Amino acid sequence: MFIHLDIRLFVPSNYSKLTLVKLKFIFFEFQWNMSTMRIEPQTITHLQEWLGKTETLNDTITAAPVSALSATLDRNDEKPIKGTDLPELWHWLYFLPHAPQSEIGDDGHPKRGGFLPPVPLPRRMWAGGRLQWLAPLSVGDEIQRVSKIESVSHKAGRTGDLIFVLVKHEVSNQNGSALIEEHDIVYRDAPGPDDKPVPPTLAPTDAKWSKTITPDPVLLFRYSALTFNGHRIHYDRKYVTEVEGYPGLIVHGPLIATLLVDLVRQSIPGCKLKSFEFRAVKPSFDINPFIVSAKPDLEKDPSGKTITVWAQDLEGYLAMQATAVLG
Repeated sequence: MFIHLDIRLFVPSNYSKLTLVKLKFIFFEFQWNMSTMRIEPQTITHLQEWLGKTETLNDTITAAPVSALSATLDRNDEKPIKGTDLPELWHWLYFLPHAPQSEIGDDGHPKRGGFLPPVPLPRRMWAGGRLQWLAPLSVGDEIQRVSKIESVSHKAGRTGDLIFVLVKHEVSNQNGSALIEEHDIVYRDAPGPDDKPVPPTLAPTDAKWSKTITPDPVLLFRYSALTFNGHRIHYDRKYVTEVEGYPGLIVHGPLIATLLVDLVRQSIPGCKLKSFEFRAVKPSFDINPFIVSAKPDLEKDPSGKTITVWAQDLEGYLAMQATAVLG
């Protein structure tokens, strides 16, 4: 429901010029917030009923997905066998959603309202996450993931409503807890014709290691297939450009994060990650290559075990920023 309020600002004539400026700023900020607030408070209250909801999934770390992702990333890995350590972030190849075809929404995702709250905003994106490895996972392990909705929050941004959902995952194998992950999901409205893009942030220019990635449609399709991800923004050009209004196919956030970690693995052979955190800054598309880069943060950690990692577009603007801490 939309309510139009005709509100005018009246102030005494003896107010100072500075006070008038402050009052006008507050007034127009209030007007702007009223005009962009589209989700009603009762909807937010309803979505927060999902707080504390849990889901438990079981799986087995099989070798085939490991071989397939290795090929997709052009790695020259040995054939995985039982006991082969699973590289960091490759657990995303498991615990995949298996929604029936009849329960798939228009965007290719499972229809909302199951484990995740039914957020009434059209765009859903993996905004970032934080991961901590407690013990290795290996091919052949029987694994379990317990997930919990930790928070559901609302923010009225400059481009409309934003809903943030934080999901905490704990992954364990036959030896106990192995990985704790916090997964940030953001839902947002489609942009309006008058919305202005967020000014981009320049990426660092002092990388020690870099690699150029060409995100062609085949790469995106293969990663979608490996993760059983039906989201159409990654493979359906007509949908992503005409319905969601993007200029090209969107590169998966988890794929970019995986490529960042892969750069660290290639640059420091034999390294193991203790923790990794990442945040998506702006989307990357298949219409241009992008660059993944890394450098040790010696100011923060003289031991060289803290690695600053990022992805940037060809114009030098930040697409994803991350920090890896080696064990």
